[in-house]
Amino acid sequence: MDYPGNLFVVAAPSGAGKSSLVKALLELDSHVQPSVSHTTRAPRGQEKHGREYFFVSQAEFDSMVIADAFVEWANVHSHRYGTSKKAIEERIAQGADVILEIDFQGALQIKKVFANAVSIFILPPSWEELRSRLERRGEDSEDVIELRLKNAATEVAQVHNFDFVIINEMFDRALFDLKAIVHSQRLKFSAQRRARAETFKALNIP
Repeated sequence: MDYPGNLFVVAAPSGAGKSSLVKALLELDSHVQPSVSHTTRAPRGQEKHGREYFFVSQAEFDSMVIADAFVEWANVHSHRYGTSKKAIEERIAQGADVILEIDFQGALQIKKVFANAVSIFILPPSWEELRSRLERRGEDSEDVIELRLKNAATEVAQVHNFDFVIINEMFDRALFDLKAIVHSQRLKFSAQRRARAETFKALNIP
């Protein structure tokens, strides 16, 4: 189904800077809205229920899976994450641009349901820098960092399945690239025809 709004799907290995980039974009572009996923993991730091994620129990998550409430869900680092199909549809049907932070498994599943979704992969400049960022974050033990780096190798191998790739070497440059992708998508023929249907009609453009 064609919607007036755009759906942007951003994936990256842990530590590549995905969350920081999306947060900065949301602060700069009020037309972009975040999609809040459900997860079975516990909140980290200052995270709040309903803001960063909907934190739910294993049983609650199971119930949503059975009810087919997720457009995608996956196991990531021993926890489950899911995206509500209804929540996305409601927002893009109203003309909003929705951005999703998600793992590569979920991104590929979403592309099957929302054919017009724009997929973006964030790469680190090197494995050494990725390790350094994970260590500086100070949230994980050495064992968890090693697991994240191992998983990152699998995740990075999927980059060819994405529409756009951003290498987050310098944050400001990476943010510029992300803004450019969002803006250029709004100017594509199909997106403009959806968003400015009355103008196209007035100009007799089919």
